Amino acid sequence: MKKIVALCTVAVVLFSSCAKQIESIGAKATSNLNEFVKYTIASGQHNSDKNGYAQVHYDEQKFVVKFDSSAIYTTVSSLNQKDVNKLFGFSDNNGSHHQFSARFGWRWSNNALRLFAYVYNNGALSIHEMGTVAIGAEVNCSIRVTSKEYIFTMGDKVQTMPRNSTTPKGSGYKLYPYFGGDETAPHTISIWIKEIA
Repeated sequence: MKKIVALCTVAVVLFSSCAKQIESIGAKATSNLNEFVKYTIASGQHNSDKNGYAQVHYDEQKFVVKFDSSAIYTTVSSLNQKDVNKLFGFSDNNGSHHQFSARFGWRWSNNALRLFAYVYNNGALSIHEMGTVAIGAEVNCSIRVTSKEYIFTMGDKVQTMPRNSTTPKGSGYKLYPYFGGDETAPHTISIWIKEIA
C-alpha cells in the first residue's frame, strides 16, 4: 500500500511539474505576439534569415520597424547606392511579387535612411520616397488595400499608389527584408519588425 501511495505522489508531482511547464510555454507564446522580431541579412546575402512562406489576405498590413547603425552602408558601385532594398509587404492578386505586390523599401543615401512605397502592377514597378527616419527610431508603417489603390502610411506621412489587382483583399504571400539590387549586403544588417494585428 505504501508503494502505491508513493507512486501516486510521484505521479502527482510529475503531472504538476509538466502542467506548469505547459502553462509557462503557453504564456511565453502569448507574450511573443506583437513583439519585435529581429531580421538579419548576413554579409554577402540578399535574403534575411527569416524568409518563410506565409499566405496572407490583407485589408491592411500594419507594423513597426526600427533600424540600427548597420543600416548605414556604402555600395561597391556608387550607382547602386540609389537601389531600393526591400523591407516588408506582400504579393497580391494571388501572383508573383514581380507581377503584383506592395511593400516598403529602404536605402541609405545622402547621409540618411529613407523609406519608400514600392509597388508592382502587371510587372511594372513604381517607387515613391516617403521620407527619412532616424537610426534607432520606432516607425509606424501600414499598407491599406482598396479596390484601386494601396495607401502607404509612414508615421504621419501618407502616399497613395495605384493597384491593378482584382482580388478584394491583398492576397498572396508575405514579403520579408531583402538587400539589393545588384549587390549583396556589404556587412551584416539587422532590422527589427513588430507586426500589429
